[in-house]
Amino acid sequence: MLNHYEAAFVLTPVLSEAQMKEAVDKFEKLLKDNGAAILNREEWGLKKLAYPIQGKTTGFYSLLQFDVEPAIIATLETEFRRDEKVIRFLTTRLDKYAFEYAEKRRHAKKNVEPAKVEEA
Repeated sequence: MLNHYEAAFVLTPVLSEAQMKEAVDKFEKLLKDNGAAILNREEWGLKKLAYPIQGKTTGFYSLLQFDVEPAIIATLETEFRRDEKVIRFLTTRLDKYAFEYAEKRRHAKKNVEPAKVEEA
């Protein structure tokens, strides 16, 4: 039985944009290779941390939403721990209400029209 999961992780800020995307791609590939269905991928970019972690005050935030067998989560979290680019991570199993909210949020994000700029 597949469960719905969400993994949010923070990558070290010393990475270039290409290195950051490469790291996120690595985790996404790991999930796909283990039979996961990737539902959503968001890269929130460079953000200020609430408190310093390993002497760093900023980090690249990323989010992956996916469906996978529960046994694969241990493999994913082991890879998060082994990768020196990851400074924090959190993997959460979504219940039906959280999954519905994530779906609504994802669909609302796709249907948002860009803001119109009025010229003076």
